[in-house]
Amino acid sequence: MRDEIEVRDGRLIGALRAPVNPMRKAEGSIHDEDEARKLGFRGGLVAGSIHMEQLAPLLLRAFGEPFLERGAISLYFLTPTLHGEEVRAVLAAPPDSRDDSQVEAWMEKADGTRICEGTASLGSPIEPSALHARKLDEHPVGELRILSGAKNGDAFRVVDTSVPHENLDGRLKVITEPMHYYIDDARWGGRVPTAPNQVNALMAPANAYLREMRAGAIGLYGAIELRNVNGPMLVDTPYRAGGQLLHAGDTPKTEYLWFDTWADDEAGQR
Repeated sequence: MRDEIEVRDGRLIGALRAPVNPMRKAEGSIHDEDEARKLGFRGGLVAGSIHMEQLAPLLLRAFGEPFLERGAISLYFLTPTLHGEEVRAVLAAPPDSRDDSQVEAWMEKADGTRICEGTASLGSPIEPSALHARKLDEHPVGELRILSGAKNGDAFRVVDTSVPHENLDGRLKVITEPMHYYIDDARWGGRVPTAPNQVNALMAPANAYLREMRAGAIGLYGAIELRNVNGPMLVDTPYRAGGQLLHAGDTPKTEYLWFDTWADDEAGQR
């Protein structure tokens, strides 16, 4: 981990980094250059989960290793970025008693434009996270077309999931903030995956639920929350994952859904 964190005005401020978009030629994806331009973007978008990697060193500086066991990061994405555009992570410094505390977290461009904002926490703070505090039914629901089969409260079928070491090794080739947890076995018995690896593994039950509905549709993450409950996920470890659809809705140009997923190890521990 490169220690380039500035502490100023009660904030931890990371260095400007230039995240890589490794899916610039992934046809049918919002990360693909051509597909994104067809939808009115300047080019293929860097995945929000990739930006979360930049916050990891700040989270460990603020909360220590317990963050990997009982920490959460909750972000709402505001402005898309493209391959190689520089951004930095910012985190409000937590109180001295870090347990059950929550602070503001965001990422910004060099000019201060925020690309995402939310909260980071350790344990069980009194306040809800940034995403749990949002009003899910903000927009009146019209006639859903792509998500016509989605029903609020639907349970996702439980599926097998994991983070293969090949996936982590692929991230390490382009990651902006390498850390030893990703490279060496940690004290929990294995390597810790990066945020995009975790998101992909936790998306497995949602992807299974949406597979038939979203044929031909292009999706993107508008928000992500990752929460560790009893330690971190580990690479090459089998998990059973499930979840639930919380709310499906639409805006004049999009259809969207909010959902929770979870992963349990072979012993049934979340």
